[in-house]
Amino acid sequence: MAPSKAEQAYAILKQRIMDGTYGPGQRVVIDQLGREYNISSVPWRESLRRLEAEGWVEIIPNAGAVVTTVDVDSWHRTMNLLARLEGYATALSASRLTSDQLAEARSLNREMGQALANFDPQRFGDLNRKFHELLCSQSDDVRLNDLVHAEWTRLDLIRRTAFWYAPGRALASLSEHDQILDLIEGGADPDLIETSVRRHEINTLDAVAKHEAEREAAASAH
Repeated sequence: MAPSKAEQAYAILKQRIMDGTYGPGQRVVIDQLGREYNISSVPWRESLRRLEAEGWVEIIPNAGAVVTTVDVDSWHRTMNLLARLEGYATALSASRLTSDQLAEARSLNREMGQALANFDPQRFGDLNRKFHELLCSQSDDVRLNDLVHAEWTRLDLIRRTAFWYAPGRALASLSEHDQILDLIEGGADPDLIETSVRRHEINTLDAVAKHEAEREAAASAH
């Protein structure tokens, strides 16, 4: 069955936000899109309401729809939600991961180390997402996997507009990845796996928050 006009409009707008065509704060002009794709205004408005509910756009009275502006709170909310979703998904997935998939995860972690050595944060980030989505991939809960994917996509968008950094955190995360894989390979209790994955994500949040606080304190001292 062919997608409805509203589904087509939604897919077009979501892709444009994801690939950076529409940046944070940019206005979405329905008339222009209608002419470009020969889709009437009603499906565009429906898709914008859906995107607003998902947090991708804001509909401002007398101004129209604009892409949501990224801020520190957005990053914190996304990281906290991702920690919980991903922890649960990995715990559900763990017993179903094959030896080949676990070997692939180990390989991805080694490639991340190489990306760090080559000062390539973009590649590190891409590999990191692949690593975590692989560990969630066998959860047998399509809705949960979709939520994890959506939050990773949101996180990627945030990272394109601001660089969240904490010295040494990326290297420490590789060791934590190995520990998570050790738990999975060892048949650890799902609750322990879930807690370890959630703690791993929160460690990044805490490290960045600490670094930002120290940097602000240093700036105030001068």
